[in-house]
Parts: sequence; structure tokens; C-alpha cells
Amino acid sequence: MGKPKKRTSPRKTGTRRSHIILDLARKVNGKSPVKVRTTRRETGKVA
Repeated sequence: MGKPKKRTSPRKTGTRRSHIILDLARKVNGKSPVKVRTTRRETGKVA
């Protein structure tokens, strides 16, 4: 998965949109046989 883009104005909470990417990834994991890595705790650490 690609990296989420930053918003233009600096120093605000939630400027990286990784939470949006996470929501999409969870939706994909619910439906598709190909699983997407979400968070370390959810998917288990990939060494």
C-alpha cells in the first residue's frame, strides 16, 4: 500500500492521513482473500 500524503499546513493533529488508509485496509481485509497489513498489533509483527 502507498504511503498517505500529508496535508499542506504543518503542526496539526491528524495531518498524516494514515487513519483513512487504516479504514480502507480493514474493509479490504473483511472481503478479499488477499490480506493487507494494518497495524502491528492487529496483524502480528512481520519480522
